[in-house]
Amino acid sequence: MTDFPRKQLISQRCLLVVALGLAVINTSIPVHAATATGLEARVATLESELQELKAQLAQMRASDAAAAKPAASAAAAANPAGAATADGASSALPPGATEARPALTWFGYGELNYTRPSEDPSAARADLGRFVIGTGYRFDERTRLESELEIEHAVSSAGDPGEVAIEQAYIEHELNGAARVRAGLFLIPSGLLNENHEPTRYYGVFRNIVETEIIPSTWREGGVGFQGNTTRGLRWDAGVTTGFNLSKWDPASSAGTQSPLGSIHQELALARAAQPSAYLAANYTGIPGLRLGASVFGGGASQRQPGMPGSRVLLWEGHARWQPGAWDLAALYARGHISGTAALNAALAAQLDDATLVPEDFYGAYLEAAWRGRVGRSWPLIPFARVERFNTGSGYAASGSGTPPPARADQTAYTAGVQLEFAPGVVFKTDYVDVSGGSAGDRFDLGLGYAF
Repeated sequence: MTDFPRKQLISQRCLLVVALGLAVINTSIPVHAATATGLEARVATLESELQELKAQLAQMRASDAAAAKPAASAAAAANPAGAATADGASSALPPGATEARPALTWFGYGELNYTRPSEDPSAARADLGRFVIGTGYRFDERTRLESELEIEHAVSSAGDPGEVAIEQAYIEHELNGAARVRAGLFLIPSGLLNENHEPTRYYGVFRNIVETEIIPSTWREGGVGFQGNTTRGLRWDAGVTTGFNLSKWDPASSAGTQSPLGSIHQELALARAAQPSAYLAANYTGIPGLRLGASVFGGGASQRQPGMPGSRVLLWEGHARWQPGAWDLAALYARGHISGTAALNAALAAQLDDATLVPEDFYGAYLEAAWRGRVGRSWPLIPFARVERFNTGSGYAASGSGTPPPARADQTAYTAGVQLEFAPGVVFKTDYVDVSGGSAGDRFDLGLGYAF
């Protein structure tokens, strides 16, 4: 039914109401008895017509409702509960969900980069570093799934450098308004970057060295974790998870010198779990613009394997971030320790000359400053600078001869650059990195990142 008859009916109803009002006014004025009798008759007629129009309007509403039911039933049959539409949203929500919080959500991020070493221009590389698609599903108002699928270096095969990995896959359940529990594969709440690793959330084309080599990135474990928030701005995290596996250490590779823990993490891929690990973290954000936090992670690393010495990993860190006005200032210190490495290093040295040994201690720290300016009225332009001090082998345990291997030299990295956020969730970056005290060398970088 078109809107024209409905509008005509409403207009007639309005005219009748006006006429009734005029009739009432007229009856209140003293007039001849015959005239009053005529007005009363007219009012009675108008009232009768008004009742008839009301009945017609009620009939039209009932007819419209009956016509809408078959259309709704057809839509439900074409797209059953939980099925996703073409735009990725769920047209039918599970029990307990509401339209304001869709059951199915999509998100993701990616980065393209170009790097040119200053000492060896022939080693310049362009790369689609990461392409990540994530999906979440809310089963009810308290229970949800969070998952991410990552592809690195564009192509993954036996003859290509790429990798396909599950970055996160866990179920989270809200216990109450201030606490929740999660189970599955999730990120460890360590440092400033590990949980906030999208390219739009850190400065520089590549992630900083300390939170890549000392704290592995992106570091995730499988297990059970608890998280809570207080009204005073304190967030706490605690959990029991899988840990590291020292049998993955490769004495013929330089991977261990680049990131001691990154070379032995398991990523929940048939992870050995004879020795669980545990973590504890706290972050305070009760003062606007300020974040103070610390975390500790520890557990067995030998996983009770035959021939492996009893070894344990301990990693702790403290961090701070302050954002007064347009400034963004950050600092972090991290230190790691692997016990029981003397016997293992002796065995590695006996097997291979010039073997890469397992460090007993390693550390890293950085200071970072950025200033959030603008190009025109809407494009944030952010220059930044960072200085890092780190050592992936600052100490080694004494071997059977009683003399510990020499420690590696400390390294310092200076990074300066600028980034332009020319659209919400899209950022262009450029920087220059000067590394001293090692063979990493200096480089010039360009990058394009996005997150949605």
